[in-house]
Amino acid sequence: MDLKIASGSANTEERIAIDSLLGAPSETSHGAKRDETGLRVAHGGESLRKLRHLLLPTLHSVNDRVGYISRGAINYISQRLDVAPAEIYGVATFYALFDTNERPARQVHVCIDLACRAASGCTEETLPEGAIASPCLGTCERAPSVLVIESGVTVRQEVLAPATKTQIAELVAGKPAPAEQSIAQAAPQTPDPSLVLLSRIGVVDPLSIDDYVAHNGYAALRKAFAIGAEKVIDEVTASGLVGRGGAAFPTGRKWAAVASQRVKTRYLICNADESEPGTFKDRVLLEGDPFALIESMTIAAFATGSQHGYIYLRGEYPRALKNLNNAVEVARNKKYLGDNILGSGFNFDITIFRGAGAYICGEETAIFNSIEGYRGEPRNKPPFPVEVGLFGKPTVVNNVETLLNVLPIINNSGEKYASWGSTGSKGKKLFCVSGAVKKPGVYEVTFGVTLRQLIDLAGGLKSGSSMQAVLLGGAAGGFVGPQDLDLELTLEAAREAGTTLGSGVVMVLDQSVNMLDQLQRIAAFFRDESCGQCVPCRVGTVRQQEALARLVRSQSASDTAIDLQLLRDLGQVMRDASICGLGQTAHNAIDSALTRLKVFSA
Repeated sequence: MDLKIASGSANTEERIAIDSLLGAPSETSHGAKRDETGLRVAHGGESLRKLRHLLLPTLHSVNDRVGYISRGAINYISQRLDVAPAEIYGVATFYALFDTNERPARQVHVCIDLACRAASGCTEETLPEGAIASPCLGTCERAPSVLVIESGVTVRQEVLAPATKTQIAELVAGKPAPAEQSIAQAAPQTPDPSLVLLSRIGVVDPLSIDDYVAHNGYAALRKAFAIGAEKVIDEVTASGLVGRGGAAFPTGRKWAAVASQRVKTRYLICNADESEPGTFKDRVLLEGDPFALIESMTIAAFATGSQHGYIYLRGEYPRALKNLNNAVEVARNKKYLGDNILGSGFNFDITIFRGAGAYICGEETAIFNSIEGYRGEPRNKPPFPVEVGLFGKPTVVNNVETLLNVLPIINNSGEKYASWGSTGSKGKKLFCVSGAVKKPGVYEVTFGVTLRQLIDLAGGLKSGSSMQAVLLGGAAGGFVGPQDLDLELTLEAAREAGTTLGSGVVMVLDQSVNMLDQLQRIAAFFRDESCGQCVPCRVGTVRQQEALARLVRSQSASDTAIDLQLLRDLGQVMRDASICGLGQTAHNAIDSALTRLKVFSA
């Protein structure tokens, strides 16, 4: 494809969208031209090369205004940022929410992932005409779900869940989506004063900082300032808190490593790009208690000496974006963010950075590349983020749930927090319960409850349902069967049982669910979401999906045996040789279905 600067020009709407974000052009880069001696000489661009990190927000601005990203828009962005058009094209085509082909201003994205296809049977082949197939939209508790995006001067994003096929067709035809459900409906335990992480969901107005302060908001930050940064890290370390995104790395150790770096500039990133199918806990926290995230990020920044924070928010969360934008602006105006916070002398601010539909950007180093304006591909480690992270500086990366656990640690002490849970799994844990239960939603429990107790907490199985399997940890997790209901939900018990808690997904599948269809969807998900950087994952996920498809069609025992062995071999190679966790876990759920559920056994 010809991607020279001269091959297209931005129209007025595209220029307005780009200039509204970057400001009026004081300098532009026009690429290299031949001089009288035949040498290529580039003019302009010196002041533009520090703006590469604005590439993704600029692409969002064009996509929001026009609905897609044309060659002309790419060329104009190239001149404004001094980035080669081919590189911009590579970034624009990396993300699922962008398109470089002309499309209508109104796009209806219909989830075809695990929870939604189990609830409605909706697949790529059965979508109404004009709808766009989408991976998980993070509203699994009320599946099936639809995201409507309407571009224009003011972009509109609406979520409809649950949605019928008739409603989807009406949305495609232009009918507006009804108002979203109350945030509290996603957390069936609320209101309950004994809750810790969910205590304010549905109780506090998420747009009011005064209401947040009246419900013990900012008490932890004031205490953190009083005890000092070193003591904050000591309390977090004593608490035994580990990351809640799936990797379970000790939070205190990560913070201490960044705090000890001998450089002044450090960064803090909140990973709010939860894109694991079946996961929606962070969305509920962001929508229902956004000021708690701002407070906990400020504590983390104070403890680690970070001057600036980023919230990397997945692009499919419109209400979370609205509530977070409000929280950051209000906190800044009330002096809870910015310079000299609460008179402490500590300066810290936050930028909200929108993702654009890429599961891989949940990997901590892929986030760095995405923010810096590159394709969201993971980096090799070492060096580790605590030493060389965002913009080459020491960086702390924690997800939303991990950060919110910091508030009860500081308010109650690390020792008190460590008294909750088991020997190897400390504190409170959120689980995303979806599927064939009476009351799907986010549930807060203390580590150590059994899978059976959690399902009972969610009302038990729906009437007429019998359990076929439970998916733990999402697409990168594993299946367990009805015989595993007494499994304790702790990190150590899950490891011993050969499974994982992952990001907290508990998806209950009853007898109506086609397990072969679910496995093929998991394989297709990893095939589509692989960034393609490393061969084991790029090729392995494709071959895995092909082998599964053959197994589903196979009528020969010998062919089945060959493909089963091929699947095992592919899984081992991806686990051993992939650069990041996506490839390393792409076979987990499929392997568990083969070995634990015996899905292809006679």
